[in-house]
Amino acid sequence: MNSLGALKNILMEQEKCCKALVDLLQKERAYLIDFEVGGIEELAKGKDTLLLRLRLLEEERIRLTTVLAASPGGPPADVTLRGLVDRTGDAELAGIRLKLVSLSQSIEDLNNFNRHLIDRSLGSIRSSTGFFQAFGGPLPGRSECGALVSRET
Repeated sequence: MNSLGALKNILMEQEKCCKALVDLLQKERAYLIDFEVGGIEELAKGKDTLLLRLRLLEEERIRLTTVLAASPGGPPADVTLRGLVDRTGDAELAGIRLKLVSLSQSIEDLNNFNRHLIDRSLGSIRSSTGFFQAFGGPLPGRSECGALVSRET
């Protein structure tokens, strides 16, 4: 298989992994909204696995791009996917590139949304902690016993 064909295969694998990452981020958003800690922890493991796979695929993509650049009449060493599409005129490569760009934008949007949810949750926790501290109550997670906030039941 030539280097361009191998590069397309790597890019299609990256596309599959990015789609799976988008799915995980959408599930994570639902778990964050519902505050399902167990689900969030499980998804974190899946995200770590996917990110490791994507890192390995990216290393292989860089290697293949370097091989293409080193071939006679090949593109320059700093070629991008857009530059490679322009040089080869390969429609399949152009389609893969567009899908990867779209998936990257989706991943960025979902990450920003999830980050916002997490920041808001942390803000609520900090406010609650401040409330307990203001009234002399035990902080959540501490094992101080005997501190009473109210006698009313």
